[in-house]
Amino acid sequence: MGKPYLLIAAGGTGGHMFPAQALAEAMLHKSWRVRLSTDTRGARYTSGFPHTTEITEASSATFARGGLAAKLMVGPKIAGGVTAMSVHMLRDRPDVVVGFGGYPSIPALGAATLLKIPRMIHEQNGVLGRVNQLFATRVAQVACGVWPTDLPEGAQGIHTGNPVRAAVLDRAAAGYIPPGDYPMSILVMGGSQGARVLSDVVPGAIAALPEGLRHHIRVAHQARDEDGARVTAFYNDHGIRADVQPFFQDVPRRMSDAQLVISRSGASSVADISVIGRPSILVPFAAAAGDHQTANARGLVQAGGSVMIPENLLDVSALTEQITAVLTNPEAAQKMARAALSTGAPDATERLVALVEQLAQKETP
Repeated sequence: MGKPYLLIAAGGTGGHMFPAQALAEAMLHKSWRVRLSTDTRGARYTSGFPHTTEITEASSATFARGGLAAKLMVGPKIAGGVTAMSVHMLRDRPDVVVGFGGYPSIPALGAATLLKIPRMIHEQNGVLGRVNQLFATRVAQVACGVWPTDLPEGAQGIHTGNPVRAAVLDRAAAGYIPPGDYPMSILVMGGSQGARVLSDVVPGAIAALPEGLRHHIRVAHQARDEDGARVTAFYNDHGIRADVQPFFQDVPRRMSDAQLVISRSGASSVADISVIGRPSILVPFAAAAGDHQTANARGLVQAGGSVMIPENLLDVSALTEQITAVLTNPEAAQKMARAALSTGAPDATERLVALVEQLAQKETP
C-alpha cells in the first residue's frame, strides 16, 4: 500500500501559504505524500516548503484584477483549471484535499467536490474569504484560525487556531528581554506584500521619539520594493539604524529578538506574534474584505497583548505616543508579552493534522 496522499490548495499570499506550509511539514513528518496546488504568485512562497513537497501550478483567475478582457476570461480559466485538476485526480486520487483560501484553490476544491473526495478548508481570518465562502457548505469541515468566525448556515466550523511554520514553533514562548537602557529592536511588518501606510508613518514616528530612547533603537522594516529606497534614505538621514527589505525570510528570529512589533493584523502575523509572545501595535488594513483584520486583532487587544490603531487614526504623533508607552515601561511591556502568549495556539497544526487524519477515514458527500 502506498503512502496516503494529501493535496493542499492555497492562494498567492503569505496569509494562505504559511499555514499551508505548516500542514505540509507536519503531514510529511507523518509519512504522507504531499502536493501543493497554487499559482505563480504562490510559487514565490514555496522556498520554505520541505523539498519533498510536490508543487503544481493550477490555472485559475479572479474578477478582482485586470480589465474587461481579463474578466471575460475568468470563467473559462476557472473551468479549465477544474477540468485539468479533475483529470489529474482521476489518475492520482488524493485521500484528502485541504484548501487554504485564495482563488488558486478553486481548481482543487472544485474538482474534489465533483469527484466527492474528502475535503475541508482552513480559514485564517475572522471573516471568510470569498473562495472559502463559496466552498464552506460543500466541505466536511471549516477549520477556523480565529474564533468566533462568521460562517454561513450549514457550514461546520471548528476552532483550530492558525498553524505556524516550524521556524516559528522553534521560537515559541522565546524569552522576552524587556525594554531598557540598551539596544532595542522594533520589527515592522506589513504582511507578505508590505504596507505603504506603515512605510509612510513608522519612520517619522521613530524619528520623533525622545533622543535618549531613539538612540537605542534599531529597526527591521519590511517595505514594498517601490518604497524601500525612500524608507532607507529617511532612516539614514535621521541616524536610525535600520534594515529595510521587501520580505524577511527570517521573521521568527527577528520577532523573537524584538522588544516591539508594529504590524498589519493579517492572520499569519497575529499567529506568529501570539505564539512567540511579543508586545505589538497593530494597524488593520482598512480595505480588507469584511474588515477581517480588525477581527483578527481583537483577541490580542482584548487580552492586553496589543494596541490597535485604526488606519484612519494612524499618524506620526499617535504612533510615537504608543511606541514610547511600550518602550519606556518595561513591566508593562513584559505584561503585554505574556498576554500575547496567552492567546497563542502553538498546537494549531496538531489540531489540523487530526482533522485531516479523521477525514481520511471517511468519505465526504
